[in-house]
Amino acid sequence: MDFGVVFQCDPPASAVVDLARKAEDAGFDYVWTFDSHLLWQEPFVIYSQILAMTQRVIVGPMVTNPGTRDWTVIASQFATLNEMFGNRTICGIGRGDSALRTLGAKPGTIDEMKQCVEVVRSLARGETVEYRGQQLKFAWVENGALDVWVAAYGPRALAATGEVGDGYILQLADPDIAEWMITAVRRSAAEAGRDPAAIKFCVAAPAYVGDDLAHQREQTRWFGGMVGNHVADIVSRYGTSGAVPQALTDYIEGRKGYDYSQHGRAGNTHTDFVPDEVVDRFCILGPVENHLARLEELKSLGVDQFAVYLQHDAKEETLAAYGKDIIPAV
Repeated sequence: MDFGVVFQCDPPASAVVDLARKAEDAGFDYVWTFDSHLLWQEPFVIYSQILAMTQRVIVGPMVTNPGTRDWTVIASQFATLNEMFGNRTICGIGRGDSALRTLGAKPGTIDEMKQCVEVVRSLARGETVEYRGQQLKFAWVENGALDVWVAAYGPRALAATGEVGDGYILQLADPDIAEWMITAVRRSAAEAGRDPAAIKFCVAAPAYVGDDLAHQREQTRWFGGMVGNHVADIVSRYGTSGAVPQALTDYIEGRKGYDYSQHGRAGNTHTDFVPDEVVDRFCILGPVENHLARLEELKSLGVDQFAVYLQHDAKEETLAAYGKDIIPAV
């Protein structure tokens, strides 16, 4: 199993770069960031510095979207970074949430996301694509490479992931839900004539190592609110008829709204509807043995990467604990 870490691009950017360097030193393989330009600083600028200050980590957004940049611009950003630093980028993508909603816009459609995946990946690899009625190619790309991993929860988005994604990103660490989602992606890939075994699976969730479970829950309860944001969209489309696991839909009954100014923040004031049980299921908390047990369970389901959301008050301590006790053991 590989390990990643997920940062928000809070200023100063130099602190994000420093944490990325420490993550590499601790043995992490991937460095991801949020991509929401009104809430945080621009990630692609920061990626250049992360790549310059590290040697081997693979860097990219978790996740970008088809709506805030022209697709050829997204592809050019990845291709340029790869030319500079040797094919060390990855693209996580979804329909869009905070980056679009804070602009007063709706998330993109699934068809737009699928088309964007194909355009961005092909251009970054130096291939020719048809876009806006034109045949386009980056003449300067040689030996280009880019994998695109799709973040999804709902049935149609999971199906799209199996059809076009190089990988799948599930933003929660509940093994039962992970098994359901992974099965759906693999089934879609097989129906599309693709090799299900070729798709990589990433579970991303907050992790906090220590003994004060009550404090850890309060530091990570925001995550249930963020996931609930996506689940609410799914429930509005499909209802609670079983299109997604009941465990993923039950807890949002008490959800009253969402304030994006607190998106992804510890101490979020509008996530009281998220019970301790959901925090414990979605995140990995507690002493080292708790983390090892959950990671082994996820690994047995075919999860290829666990990415640690590092939005709490023990960032460096968690990186160190994973580097010393968890990554070597897994």
